[in-house]
Amino acid sequence: MTLHRKVKHLQAQTSSSKKPRVLVFDSGVGGLSICREIITRTEAIELHYLSDNAAFPYGEKTTEQLIDRANRVLLSACEQIQPDIVVIACNTASTVVLPSLRTQLSIPIVGVVPAIKSAASISKSKTFALLATPGTVERDYTQQLINEHAANHQVIRVGSSQLVKHIEAHIHGQAIDSDYLSSVVAQLSHQVGGNNIDTVVLGCTHFPLISEYFKAIKPNWQWIDSGAAIAERVNHLLSESGLIENSAKTVSANTNHQLWLTQASSQQATLDSYMASYLINDKLNNTSNATFGASRILAID
Repeated sequence: MTLHRKVKHLQAQTSSSKKPRVLVFDSGVGGLSICREIITRTEAIELHYLSDNAAFPYGEKTTEQLIDRANRVLLSACEQIQPDIVVIACNTASTVVLPSLRTQLSIPIVGVVPAIKSAASISKSKTFALLATPGTVERDYTQQLINEHAANHQVIRVGSSQLVKHIEAHIHGQAIDSDYLSSVVAQLSHQVGGNNIDTVVLGCTHFPLISEYFKAIKPNWQWIDSGAAIAERVNHLLSESGLIENSAKTVSANTNHQLWLTQASSQQATLDSYMASYLINDKLNNTSNATFGASRILAID
């Protein structure tokens, strides 16, 4: 049995599960910002978060490397986890990986793209910034979004892999460097036309994890991302398929969410603790019975 057929066969066996399984995937921990939005809107799910930490960061990889790696990891994950829906919570990967994955998986796959359309609709100055990874900033797909939704706007683009790594390190226990963040924001302002910025698109899922820092530095700018829209899309797809309705009676039951990594890390306990705090113990679902299991290692075929 090929991997493609095996994945589809296993998915068919999960149709009667009590709670729909949502697999959220990223190279690091950035996708947790998407998880938070999903859990806020759709409590009656079993959430599995997969961090491909062995290949972090995706933003510095070529298109060919991304397609090969993401396909291998996600097909293996779907074989083992058997999700009802997959969310690629990475702007960089979503722009290049979705077409090939959709030919190999029979379940819905939701991608993440920069909130260019939203920024264009709310920017009063007709000037907004896109802060993302170098890969997202430079790819043709991003320019296509700008051409379609912001042709009459000035879009200032800044790509930073260092910012992604800084946030990743922060989630694993290191302190935030406020001076560094201020320099990133200043980089936006110093671009031609930067004085007219009134909105910033956080075009990497890592960035909303520290949005409060950005808002403190530039409170007069609107800092937006696509997390809420992605969560609404997931909720719609699960509702449309009847999976949420079928699981509604089990909301009060214990739910064990799960973190997966692609290689062992000496900081796994720190990451486990952060996830529990950020997704469950915070003000989001403090009345629910949800827990996060200790992180597990995904075997990749």
